[in-house]
Amino acid sequence: METGYSSLMSTDSFDFVPPSQSQFIACITYESSGTVVDVFPPPGPMWILGKEFTGRRDHQEVKEFIQSRLWVTYRKGFSPIGGVGPTSDQGWGCMLRCGQMMLAQALICRHLGPDWKWDRNYPSEDYLKLLKLFLDKKDSCYSIHQIAQMGVSEGKDVGHWYGPNTVAQVLKKLAAFDHWSNIAIHVALDNTVVKDDIRKLCRIIPPESRPSSLVAPKTTTSTSSRSANVFHQHQGDRAARASGHASSVGWKPLVLFIPLRLGLNEINGVYINRLTQTFRLKQSLGVIGGKPNHAHYFIGVLENVREKSKELSLVFLDPHTTQPVVDVDQWGHLADESYHCSHVSQMPITSLDPSIALVSSSYMLRGVRSSALFSWIHTRHSQW
Repeated sequence: METGYSSLMSTDSFDFVPPSQSQFIACITYESSGTVVDVFPPPGPMWILGKEFTGRRDHQEVKEFIQSRLWVTYRKGFSPIGGVGPTSDQGWGCMLRCGQMMLAQALICRHLGPDWKWDRNYPSEDYLKLLKLFLDKKDSCYSIHQIAQMGVSEGKDVGHWYGPNTVAQVLKKLAAFDHWSNIAIHVALDNTVVKDDIRKLCRIIPPESRPSSLVAPKTTTSTSSRSANVFHQHQGDRAARASGHASSVGWKPLVLFIPLRLGLNEINGVYINRLTQTFRLKQSLGVIGGKPNHAHYFIGVLENVREKSKELSLVFLDPHTTQPVVDVDQWGHLADESYHCSHVSQMPITSLDPSIALVSSSYMLRGVRSSALFSWIHTRHSQW
């Protein structure tokens, strides 16, 4: 059972404030005394996934941008996980859902572009193909079924809560089977990004350029193992041929997870400014974290001015709403409205749990002074 504020978000009754003199988004703010509904956006500046917005002047643009992100929440009524497992992830799946939202944002940038906007009346073919990767069914690549069952290899039984590092490791494994996206996921450990590890993971070397030692020998393995080996050996070749550069070294798109601990029981104030700066980077995919056993997907930061004082708050998408499962109907239609959020939430950055995962679509994070958050090294030390 989850603790914290889960009971405050058991319904999706909060929505956009009806049009008055100006139309704004309703924002749910967590306070010690309960839930407060603020007008969103506030007058000050904000950064959301690398995009800058200026308060109420950009309220319509902020609304469209946030609504265009995939909002993945608890679901109920899906087929039992593993055939005999749970049919809902309510109470344990919030970090899994945050991982899905983060990866969905990476795939939106990959297939639809960072400025893509959701069109509820005329959804594109690529958008629907992307969304189907996250449907709650066992044959969807990034479904709750696949994540929960792959988590067993990380020591997590189905129905147990994940931390940021665990969900990152699971998504890394599942990405190997996403032939369409052909992305590389790297999880940096010990607060350290090793550049050579990323180069080896992302570089696509044509077969004629590979040393013979890299060619896997023929073995008598099972059909599933042979299929996996063939995929790993030839995924780079397919991408190179598709781009028309089969004779040159290519580069796979990267999703970089950096699990961090920024304090003991609460976030250390020395990290706050550096952390907020990461939301300004165009490569930012946000942060996953939140409270113990209560995860959120943080997509931005804003400045609240209250009683002549300024307070930094994080903007996040909250998975703690339980919705019925959605699937393609008999006419081939997919009702996707429940995958787009008409409200946002915010919390003071000082309330953030220190255990988080910073996520980027590139390792080019030099736009922020990151030395206080994590380290860069070129080569892995021999004792690792």
